[in-house]
Amino acid sequence: MTRAASPSLTAGRATIPARTLRTDRWWQAPLITAVLLTLWVAYATVRVFTQRAYFVERYHYLSPFTSPCVTASCPSAARDLGTWLPHFPPFLPFGVLFLPFLLGFRVTCYYYRRAYYRAFWQSPPACAVAEPHGKYSGETRFPLIIQNLHRYFFGAAVLLSLVNTWDAIRAFQGKTGGIGLGLGTLIMVANVVLLWAYTVSCHSCRHIVGGRLRSFSRHPIRYRAWTFVSKLNAKHMQLAWTTLATLLITDGYIALVSAGVFGDLRIYN
Repeated sequence: MTRAASPSLTAGRATIPARTLRTDRWWQAPLITAVLLTLWVAYATVRVFTQRAYFVERYHYLSPFTSPCVTASCPSAARDLGTWLPHFPPFLPFGVLFLPFLLGFRVTCYYYRRAYYRAFWQSPPACAVAEPHGKYSGETRFPLIIQNLHRYFFGAAVLLSLVNTWDAIRAFQGKTGGIGLGLGTLIMVANVVLLWAYTVSCHSCRHIVGGRLRSFSRHPIRYRAWTFVSKLNAKHMQLAWTTLATLLITDGYIALVSAGVFGDLRIYN
């Protein structure tokens, strides 16, 4: 067989009339992803723009969707970082300065790119399934070129995770003063721990910790840190979904307590 006739060297892709030869339910995964992400975004959008039931002053429970609260529209007890901005109109979210950074961190996350590329853009919707687009320019043009800012959004996410950590510490507030512990406290602590796990498991964090080292033996501390982050990185997808759930649970619980639907289950004080 001559070189020109070799099937393995033939240019172009195979001519297959069908979009895919897969016989399994390959469409289920992108469909479920699209539905879950749409529902979560819808809930978060409503909660962010309603500007109600986001703070329980008695126990200092502050919703992560509103933290840090730095506008004069927030209760004075919720403004731990001070008052940076005047009163906001009803249509402007309190977290307008900080939510874009958290959204940017999530949207540019390597796992979320895969998730919404498949679920919404069908690029491609699944392995061995042709995408409907005629051409592909990669992440070299607007808006996908913004994906290259992920490492900078990671830095902002670290700072905001510190703020969420402070919120969880402040939640150890008793109803009669001093230290207290309630179900809301445990929910906020669990949420911030998982948020840290998701943030640290980021690919950018793994690269910062040890991605540019030429010799691990000369940097044993960074090697141990890199090993730890690498283990978390293997769970990045699970942490991405888990933290979406804990954010919703934390905000929902605080909203219900703040609205007086039920009281916080107190464990101590």
